[in-house]
Amino acid sequence: MARRHSLSDLGDDRVHARARSLRVSPRKLNEVVAPIRGKSLDRALNELLYSRRRIAGDVRKVLLSAMANAENNHGLDVDRLVVSEATVGPGLKMRRFRPAGRGRVHPYRKSFSNLEIVLCETQEGED
Repeated sequence: MARRHSLSDLGDDRVHARARSLRVSPRKLNEVVAPIRGKSLDRALNELLYSRRRIAGDVRKVLLSAMANAENNHGLDVDRLVVSEATVGPGLKMRRFRPAGRGRVHPYRKSFSNLEIVLCETQEGED
């Protein structure tokens, strides 16, 4: 089960943003999210901007939301933000059926994912 953060758990220099029910499987979403873990905010945004994956746009929106939370709600410096955690978890699964021969059906599932991104502010000497 994914680790859930409450506002008291994060501290003063950490902020988060969440997206639920993204229409992509957790495995595919993790392939997009894995390269941005531990990178600075501007580098992660550029990497997502030039990604060829469809879901990269939604991940970029969540990252921009976390950046806005850091700037507006916590007063953090945007230039010193780093993606400290990016958690991908399974969401709901829609069950669908495809017609098959002789009156039968073949079931398949459309999976959804949940995404949580946590940003933290680094000190001056850490880059």
